[in-house]
Amino acid sequence: MKKNIVTFILFFSLFASANVRMPLLFSDGMVLQRNKEIPVWGWADANEKVTIHFNKQTKTIQADTNGKWMVKLAAEKAGGPFELTITGKNKVVIKDVLVGEVWICSGQSNMEFQMYKLPGFETQKNQANYPMIRQFGVAQDLSGTPKEDLKAGKWAVSNKENIRDFTAAGFFFAKKLYTELKIPIGIINTSWGGTNLETWTSHEAFQNSDEFKSMIAEVPTVDMDVIFESYKKSILQNLKKVQGFDVSIENENQFKEFGFNDKSWPEIKVPSLWENQQIGNIDGIVWMRKMIVLTAEQVKSEAVLHLAKVDDEDQTFVNGIQIGTNNIWDKQRIYKIPANVLKEGTNVIAVRITDYSGGGGIYGDPADLKIQFKDSNLPLEGLWKFNVVQVKISVSPNSYPSLLYNAMVNPLVPYAIQGVLWYQGEANVWRANQYKKAFPLMIQDWRTKWNQGNFPFYYVQLSTFDEFGGNSKKGSRWAELREAQSETLKIPNTGMAVTTDIGNAKDIHPTNKQDVGLRLAAIALNNVYGKKQVFSGPTYKSQEINGNQIILTFENIGTGLSKPNNSELKGFEIAGADKVFYSAKAIIKDNKIIVSGDQVQKPVAVRYGWADDDTEINLFNKEKFPASPFRTDNWEMITANEIYKINP
Repeated sequence: MKKNIVTFILFFSLFASANVRMPLLFSDGMVLQRNKEIPVWGWADANEKVTIHFNKQTKTIQADTNGKWMVKLAAEKAGGPFELTITGKNKVVIKDVLVGEVWICSGQSNMEFQMYKLPGFETQKNQANYPMIRQFGVAQDLSGTPKEDLKAGKWAVSNKENIRDFTAAGFFFAKKLYTELKIPIGIINTSWGGTNLETWTSHEAFQNSDEFKSMIAEVPTVDMDVIFESYKKSILQNLKKVQGFDVSIENENQFKEFGFNDKSWPEIKVPSLWENQQIGNIDGIVWMRKMIVLTAEQVKSEAVLHLAKVDDEDQTFVNGIQIGTNNIWDKQRIYKIPANVLKEGTNVIAVRITDYSGGGGIYGDPADLKIQFKDSNLPLEGLWKFNVVQVKISVSPNSYPSLLYNAMVNPLVPYAIQGVLWYQGEANVWRANQYKKAFPLMIQDWRTKWNQGNFPFYYVQLSTFDEFGGNSKKGSRWAELREAQSETLKIPNTGMAVTTDIGNAKDIHPTNKQDVGLRLAAIALNNVYGKKQVFSGPTYKSQEINGNQIILTFENIGTGLSKPNNSELKGFEIAGADKVFYSAKAIIKDNKIIVSGDQVQKPVAVRYGWADDDTEINLFNKEKFPASPFRTDNWEMITANEIYKINP
C-alpha cells in the first residue's frame, strides 16, 4: 500500500512538472532586432536549468523560484532564417527566425485599419509577396493588472493570403524600409480602434506624474469582473434614462412594419455615429425609423434609397418590405425600392442596425442620405426615431486607465525593437490640452519599461475631419490636438508625419494609408538608417509684426516653401488684440510667409489650418511635405480645463 502511494506521488509530481514555455511573441516566423542585445525569456519549473541556442550562440540560465528566466543574446547581424532552440526538461524549437528591423505599430483605428479596406486592395494583394516582411498581430484584450503573456497572436509572412489583415500604414512603412535596406522587417501590430491614450499608459507612469497621480489613486487595483458588472449596470441605466424604457428585444419583429406606433421612441440625428450622441459608446442592435410623405407623382417614378454608410450591418425595410442588407461598415448603402412598395402619403423606412465593435449607426455625407426619384431627390437627413433593443455588454478599453497597456503592451516588454509607430489622437480631442502632458508621459513610460534607451517614437498627426465644425471663431478641438502633437516633438528622438493633405473631412478613416506609411518611413530612413533626405514639411518658427503685416519664419523648409500649381495660399487667418480672426492673404517671399488682412490693421497673431476640417490648406515645401497647422498666439483654448476622468 505504501509502495502504491509513493508511485502515485512520483507520477503526480512528473505530471505536474511544467514544461519550458515561451511567450507567444517567440514563435515560428518571428523577426528579431539586429545590432542590439536580444532578450529571450520564458517559463519553466522553479530553479530549472534552461539552455538557449541561436545561430552560433549558446547560453544557459537557471529559472528563478517562480519559474521565470531570461537571457540576453549578443547582437546579431541581419540575416536568417535560423532556428531558436530552448531546452529544459523539454525542447522548444522555433523555426524560420529572421534578424532585421522590428517596429511596434500601435494606436487606434487608423493604425488598426487593415489592408483589405483599401480601395485598391486587389492590386495591393497581388503585389504583396514579401517573405522578408512579417507582422505579429496582437489579439485585442484588456486586463486590470499587467499580464505576462498575450491572449493570442502569431507571426504572418506578407503574401497574398495573409496581407489582408496587415495594418495598412505599418505595411507601407515596412515595404519602404525593405525596399531601401533589403533586410527583414518585422512589425508588431498592437492596436484597438476608438481607444484613448490613457488606456495605453501604465499604472506606474500615472503614479509618478504630478498631473495624474491623484486620478490613479482612485484605481489602485482593478477587478475586471467588478468592472464588468458596474459597466453593465451603468450602460443599461443610462439607456433607460435616454429612451424612457428598458432595453428589450421583445416584439422587435413589429418594428419594421408600416403600422407600428413609434410615438414613444426618442429621436437621434442622422447621419452621425451614435457614439457622438445620446446613445453613447455601445455595441448591439438598434432600430431606426423615419416617416416620410410622398406625392402621387413621386410614387409613380422609379426610386432608389441611398442610406449613406451603416456601421456595421443593416437590414433595411420600406413599409415592412426588406429592400436590402449589407455587413460592410464603410460601404455605401444603395438599394432599389421595388415597384408598388412606396405609396402616396405616409411611408416608413425602418433600419435594423447591428454594431459589433467600434462606431455604430448611420453615418457619412448628408448628401448620400436620400431617396432618389427620376427627376428629384428627397433628403433624409435629420431626426430619426430609435430604439436600442440589445446591448453587447463588454467592458470598453476606455473604462479605466492602463487596461490595454496591461494586456497588449506589457507582454511585449522587453522584446528588442528599433522603435514605435503611433497613430492615435482622435479619441483624445475632448481634452486636447492635457494631451500635451499625457502623450509625452506615455512615450517616456514605454521607453522606461523597455529599458532600451530613447528609442525612436514616430507618430501621425491628426488629418482633417469635420467632427464638430470647429474653427478659430468657436474653437477647434481637432486643431488643439494637432498642436499638442506638434509640441511633443520637443521630446528627444520623436518624429511626426503631417497628413493634412491626405485626410477626408467626411470620414474619420481616410483610406490613403500608403502616403502615411511613406512619410513615417522617410523620418526613419533619415534619422535611423542614414538615408539623408527631407522628411518633414514646414514647421512654424517665429513671427515678426511689420505694420499691418505679419512675417512668418519656418523650419524644415527643404529646398523652399511652395504651393500647388501656383494657387493662392489658403488657410491663413489674422487677428488683432480683440482676438477675432479673419481670413487673410498670404504670400511666399524669400521663403517666408507674409500675412495681411484688410479687416485687421494692427495684427498681433496668425493661425494656419485652425479648424477640425483643414482640407483647403496648401502650404508645402518643394519636396511636397505639407506644413503642420499652427498658431502664433497663446490665448486660452476650449479644452484648456478638460481633464481625464475615469468613466466606467
